[in-house]
Amino acid sequence: MNIINQLTEAQVQQVHGLYQNEWWTNARSLEQTRQCIKGSQLIFAAIDADSVIGFTRVLTDYTFKALVFDLIINPDYRKKHVGRKILNAVKQHADISGVSHIELYCLPELFDYYRSHGFDNNVGGVMLMRLRNDK
Repeated sequence: MNIINQLTEAQVQQVHGLYQNEWWTNARSLEQTRQCIKGSQLIFAAIDADSVIGFTRVLTDYTFKALVFDLIINPDYRKKHVGRKILNAVKQHADISGVSHIELYCLPELFDYYRSHGFDNNVGGVMLMRLRNDK
């Protein structure tokens, strides 16, 4: 397994296939997948042979904040440390290794998983807020 930071069109399609397995990403079209990958400053894909088995993307200002989105692992590869390898690659990446805060949001049932990677939810009472931009 290798971690790569650029995707071919075929690999973008495989990421889209991963997105189809999850409730928070399964409504995305292939074109939306292309756009969100293109608009992310950093991407991290775990590759086994010719298949994308895990993926995440990062938006960052390269100084204060790096926000991790869409950490997603092929169900057949879960519990095989693919997520750990991707998160380690994120944390060690030269462009964000000096960023003050690497952040993500997740469901409470994933707190323990992310805590095992050094994240915590002690953020001084900060709450997520959202403005829906329905077109």
